[in-house]
Amino acid sequence: MKPSAPVGSWQQQTLVEAIRLRETLWGPLEDLSESRRARAAGGSFARRVTARALALAQRDGLEQAWSRWWRVARLLMVAMAVLAVLAGAATAAGALGDGRRAVNVVTAVGALLGLHVLTFIFWLLSLALSGKTTGAGSWAGDLWWWLSRRFVKGETSLVPQAFAAVLARRGTQFWLAGLISHGLWVLAFLSALSTLLLLLASRRYHFNWETTLLTPDTFVWLVEGLGVLPSLLGFTLPDTLTIRSSDGLHMLDAQAQALWSSWLLGVVVTYGLLPRVLALAWSLWQWRTHTARLSLDDSLPGLAELRPRLMPVSEPTGVDELASPDKVARIHNEPGALLAAHALCVVGLELPPEHRWPPAFMQEDMQDLGRVDSRAERLAILGRLQSASPRHLLMVCDAAQTPDRGVVATLVEWAQLAQQSDVILLDEALADPEQARRRSWHERLVAAGFAPGQIHDQWPDRPLKEPS
Repeated sequence: MKPSAPVGSWQQQTLVEAIRLRETLWGPLEDLSESRRARAAGGSFARRVTARALALAQRDGLEQAWSRWWRVARLLMVAMAVLAVLAGAATAAGALGDGRRAVNVVTAVGALLGLHVLTFIFWLLSLALSGKTTGAGSWAGDLWWWLSRRFVKGETSLVPQAFAAVLARRGTQFWLAGLISHGLWVLAFLSALSTLLLLLASRRYHFNWETTLLTPDTFVWLVEGLGVLPSLLGFTLPDTLTIRSSDGLHMLDAQAQALWSSWLLGVVVTYGLLPRVLALAWSLWQWRTHTARLSLDDSLPGLAELRPRLMPVSEPTGVDELASPDKVARIHNEPGALLAAHALCVVGLELPPEHRWPPAFMQEDMQDLGRVDSRAERLAILGRLQSASPRHLLMVCDAAQTPDRGVVATLVEWAQLAQQSDVILLDEALADPEQARRRSWHERLVAAGFAPGQIHDQWPDRPLKEPS
C-alpha cells in the first residue's frame, strides 16, 4: 500500500470510500466547485482527495446518511447491552433456582459458563487461524454488524459498505467485532455475579453433586482443580471431606454451604469474567494500535484518476502581459472588472435568450456580473467572488426550468461567498401556469439551506436593505 498522510477520523475515511464506491458504481459525479475548493485548500494529494470527498458527501447527503446509520448502530449497541445484562441476570437466577431444591454445582457451573467457554474457544481458534482479517468467532459483533446494515436502504447502504471496506483495509474488523462481543460478555458476567451475590445473600441454598456413573474421587479432583486459580484470588474452597459429603445423602451445615457459594463465585469470576476482561483489553489495544494513524491509500481505483484534476502539473497564475492585437481571438462582452468593496451584485444563471439583461431594475450602486451559462463562466464568477466578498448578491434564475442539482450547488457556493444573498425566480414566458416548477425551486432551495425570505418570485419593488 502506498503510504500517505493521515486524513482524520473514521467518518472522513468512510465518506471518502463511499464517494469512491459511488463513482465506481454509477459514474463520475459533477465536482467542478468541489475540486476547485480542494485545489485551493492545498496540501498533499490525499488531503485534497479527502476535501473533495467531504464536500461531495455534504452536498449529496452522504454525511447525513453517516449520521443516521451511526445513530442506528449506537442504538442497536445499547439494546444489545441491555439484553446482555438481562441474560446474565436470568442465567444466574436459573442456575440457583428458587431455593426449594438443592443446587447441583456441576449443573450450575455448566449453565453459567457453558456457552461462554464454547464461544471463547471459538474466538481463540479464529484468532489463531484467521488472524485479524475477519470477524469470525465474535458472533455478537457479527450480529450487530448484520442488524445495522438491515436498517439502511438505497444510497445510504453505501455508508456501512464503505465502513466495512475501510475496516478490512486497516485489518481491524476482527478487533472491532471482538470489542463488541467481549464487552457484551463482560456486562453479562457482571450482571450474573451481581444476581448471584444478591440471591446468595437473601436466600438459603444447599449445594450438592449427583452422579450415577462417576465416583466421588472424580468430583473431588474436579472441584479442587477448578478451585486452584480462584484460591489465588482469595476465594475460599470446600475441603475434601466437605466435597465428599455433598453427595445429597448428608446434611451439611451453613459453613459448608458458604464454602460452596464462595467456590461458585470464584469459578465464575476466574473462568468467566477475567478471560473476557483480558480479551476485551487485548482487542482494545489492538484496535488502537491499528487505528492510531489513519491514512488514505490514494492509489486505489477511483482515487488515482483524480490526481491530474487535483494536482495539476500547471495552474493558471494570471496574465503577465497583454496580448498583441494579432493574438486576440475574440472580445468578451461580459464585464470582468474587479468587484467594488461591499458591492451589491447581480448575476443571471442559465437564463434563456428571452430574458432581458441587464435587468430593468438595475440601479447605479449595483454591479452587473452578467449572464452565466457555461462551466468556464461559472468558474470566472466564482473567482471574482472569492477575490472580494460582495455586500449583497442577487442570483437570477429561470423559474420555467427544472432545478437540477448542479444549478442549486452553484447557487449555494456563490451564496457562501457573499455577506447576504437572494435568489430571484423569473418566468417571463409563463411556461409553467400550474407553478409546479416554481414550487420545486422553493423546495430545493430551502433544502439547500436558503431561508424562505431569500427566495423571491419577482424583482424587488424597492432597493434592498443593508445586511444587518
